[in-house]
Amino acid sequence: MRIIAGRLRHRKLLSNSGNTTRPIIDRAKVMLFDRIRDRLPNARVADLFCGTGTLGFESLSRGAQSVVFVERDHRAYELLRQNMTALGVGEQALCWRVDLARCSLLPKGDRVWAPYDIVFFDPPYVAATQLDAGGDWHRCLLRLSRPALTSEQALLVLRTPREAEFALPAMWQTEHVIDIASMKITLAVKNEGAGDALGSAPSILRDDAESGDLTDD
Repeated sequence: MRIIAGRLRHRKLLSNSGNTTRPIIDRAKVMLFDRIRDRLPNARVADLFCGTGTLGFESLSRGAQSVVFVERDHRAYELLRQNMTALGVGEQALCWRVDLARCSLLPKGDRVWAPYDIVFFDPPYVAATQLDAGGDWHRCLLRLSRPALTSEQALLVLRTPREAEFALPAMWQTEHVIDIASMKITLAVKNEGAGDALGSAPSILRDDAESGDLTDD
């Protein structure tokens, strides 16, 4: 894995072998960051289920103010910390090993990391059903909509299997979907006036890239 653009461009990242994490392919990362680049300067970012940190480090490279990385897997967490040290971004990043289903999402300490302007949310593919009402990740998204955790018009970036069907909490309004290879990346904007009911945006833009044998460089 590598960082694609910005001040850390071309820097390599350690990745976790096996099936515990799913590093995003370069082509998908290019499409995603082309879409959100105007939101990145000075943004506070949360990279949840971050693996070894490719999305968060790409954000820092492109001008984000800070990133909170959250990863539960021990091996991925250790590689995440090594990546942070190698890149020299320790003053802008917090690595947090915690169970997202049972945490406040607000790190303790004097440093102010939230409210987040961008939230990357990349749960295990096998847990995609937990995005539906009553599931752990649905409840997590409800918590993330609170003003203490996310700013007005905050952006949620959700990666799921391409075939996954789910209903986001209504305060997260889907505005764009990127379909590429086996994944779907949903971009949703916080709508504080929507309440806690389930719903979706009436009009959704979609990028549908052709599937292919896409691999990380």
